[in-house]
Amino acid sequence: MRHWLMKAEPETRLVKGKDVKFNVDDFEAVRTTPWEGVRNAEARNIMKSMKTGDRVLFYHSNCKNPGIAAFAEVSREAYPDYTAWDPSHPYFDAKTDKDNPKWFMVDVTFQTRASHFVSLALLKRIAASSLTPPADVKYIGKDGASAVTAMALINRGRLSVQPVEKIAYTVIQQLAETGGWDEGSTSTGKRQKVTKNAKATLGSSPAQAAITPEENRSDMDATGRKPKTDVRHKPAGKKRKATNESPPESAPLRRSTRSRK
Repeated sequence: MRHWLMKAEPETRLVKGKDVKFNVDDFEAVRTTPWEGVRNAEARNIMKSMKTGDRVLFYHSNCKNPGIAAFAEVSREAYPDYTAWDPSHPYFDAKTDKDNPKWFMVDVTFQTRASHFVSLALLKRIAASSLTPPADVKYIGKDGASAVTAMALINRGRLSVQPVEKIAYTVIQQLAETGGWDEGSTSTGKRQKVTKNAKATLGSSPAQAAITPEENRSDMDATGRKPKTDVRHKPAGKKRKATNESPPESAPLRRSTRSRK
């Protein structure tokens, strides 16, 4: 079993007129979603290497307080990303088609929220501590601080799908469960507001694969996805796929507007 970090945009952002927002509330509501919209070769190749049961850190990106909001797992291995040949999709790619797919996606299933939101700011503070963890999170120990310091998120932040070492994943779990630092007015309150907005817009299709401004362009694939209304009653794959070709009826709800790159 391997470990990964996958980014999504928690706040509204329009791409070709479609909202690519996809936050932890949306993810928890749909439970399982195809991670479509990735248009970066490295991120695509990383997803193609994923196996069912691999663990995933769900990361809020391109927002005021980025960080890890939930834990998930890969529930379906890589298969062609049919949104790439959907002209109405924000990340349509005219250079690929069903007979010669270039882009792939995996399905990811929500497991649990992080009891304590693990912000990028906290991880950077740990990484800057010279391998001696700050007093408020000293329970992670020197090995934990070293693992955080070595994370791709710290050293190569723009990539929207990243590998995570097992020890780093364990440290993130420990931080999320234990807390101890001053979370102050970080994103918890803000996420509550986002949640309300999400509920207000439930009904629009979830949007998932949008390129986030700060990480897009070359090596990233962030994801932003939009909540889906009546998630429990709508067939999967309703996201914002505005294509004439619908995905298989058995396909899970897409996070079609997630930022990608």
